[in-house]
Amino acid sequence: METLSQASARYVRGGATKVRLVANTIRGCAVSDALGRLELSKRRAARDLLKVVRSAVANAENLDPGIDIDRLVVAEVYVDQGPSLPMRIRPQPMGRAHPIIKRTSHITVKLAGKKG
Repeated sequence: METLSQASARYVRGGATKVRLVANTIRGCAVSDALGRLELSKRRAARDLLKVVRSAVANAENLDPGIDIDRLVVAEVYVDQGPSLPMRIRPQPMGRAHPIIKRTSHITVKLAGKKG
């Protein structure tokens, strides 16, 4: 399968491991099936993945206006860890303090055409 389009979102709030749980459910699925799964998912990361998949579909339409969306497949989805943002301090025993870390991730989705 040849990659037709791709989209990415960087610095998305949410840990990479939590986003990967949702990404694993749509890898290899047809685009219509993947969009349905993401819309019905209760996980917060599904909202961010839904935006990236829709963006990849729009990129495919811009590259080839006559493309059949039903023949697109989510070929690759990968989630990388982004920078961690230390936001505030959490008091600890004996006068110590630890940072409250807000994790981010980078999401990349690649679409390909279905053979046959």
